[in-house]
Amino acid sequence: MSIQIFITGGTFDKEYNEKTGELYFKDSHLDEMLTLGRSLVDVSVEQLMMVDSLFINRSHRKEIAQRCVDTDSSRILITHGTDTMVETGLVVQEMLGNSDKTVVLTGAMIPYKFGSSDGLFNLGAAMAFVQVLPPGVYISMNGRYFPVDRVKKNRKLGVFEATNGGAV
Repeated sequence: MSIQIFITGGTFDKEYNEKTGELYFKDSHLDEMLTLGRSLVDVSVEQLMMVDSLFINRSHRKEIAQRCVDTDSSRILITHGTDTMVETGLVVQEMLGNSDKTVVLTGAMIPYKFGSSDGLFNLGAAMAFVQVLPPGVYISMNGRYFPVDRVKKNRKLGVFEATNGGAV
């Protein structure tokens, strides 16, 4: 089973400019993370964009969703910024309809390059979940997964929480 990974940006891949104090995108860290995590899973990685999720718009979401529709893989992992990953996941769910594909979106609250990031753990959990969950669209953060239509980001606590009985 090969997993299609789509990179869209988000905190996962941000760098820190020590001179200006700003976060920015340079290159994706995904290959390094898979190597560091000693992943033996067959993956195909494609960078779709490098965009902060606060700036992902309807057009970006449709592009991400269309790539999920078009790929031959039935197992898809999307790295995405946490601020709007639910919105993107809902568009993916809408465009996939009742397909046989399992899609998991994941991200990080702290950039991978900061060293204390949750990104490596979240990537590993998402890699496991995408292999075993039934068809559908899910959010995976902090070792948990949620159906995309039953989760929200609690910005005050910096975690994702189930809504409408979505605890898993």
